[in-house]
Amino acid sequence: MATPASFHHPASPQPAIPGAAAAAVAACAAMAVSYVAVLYAPTALLRLPPPTSLRVFLHRRFLCAAFSSSASLLATASLLRVWSIGDSSVVLAVFGIRRDHLLQAVAIPLLLTSLVYAGSFVARLWLLANSCGGGYEEPEIGWAQRLAHRIRASVGDVMVWRNCVVAPITEELVFRACMVPLLLCGGFKIYNIIFLSPVFFSLGVQLGYTVIFGWSGISSISGWFIVLLLAPFPCDEPKTI
Repeated sequence: MATPASFHHPASPQPAIPGAAAAAVAACAAMAVSYVAVLYAPTALLRLPPPTSLRVFLHRRFLCAAFSSSASLLATASLLRVWSIGDSSVVLAVFGIRRDHLLQAVAIPLLLTSLVYAGSFVARLWLLANSCGGGYEEPEIGWAQRLAHRIRASVGDVMVWRNCVVAPITEELVFRACMVPLLLCGGFKIYNIIFLSPVFFSLGVQLGYTVIFGWSGISSISGWFIVLLLAPFPCDEPKTI
């Protein structure tokens, strides 16, 4: 498969390599299937006993998702031959980890995505303000203490870690940061990748809705991993892990 030299000059024409497109599609499909399949490794492959609690169950899945993401990163790096690049910043840029124009890259896509859910945000903020503004049961507790209590409870909630940390990071690493460079080097054009990459994500996570959201193209063409992570956050409810 071709090296990721086209990332620095995306407008320049690249010679087509026979079989590169098929190899890229096959690699992306394999990553999508393995990401989900590895989640069942503790019981199906390792023959571990059934988890005794939701926390134990999710901790096992966290480890499986981390393993699958690491394997996908190594596979992508090998296919794209990034080991031959001496500059570590260029290697990180292949996966969308960059610092240039970071503020614009984060603010604009996040704002555009948030506008779709502005009504829901306002309603939730109103409910949060009312719940933190004091009540009749515990009038001595102020809103700051209530907010601090909510934060502490969220930090210790395994579902918060699943929905807001582990699932978004591992999913975007595999289905965006790894797959988009592979498809680019496979000879696919950017606008083709906008429509193709969400299909792989829907195979592993959700059908229909994720494809339509992915077709917006915000995450696929941004070139920043931080955008891949934050842009879907207002509407994302990961269900894979």
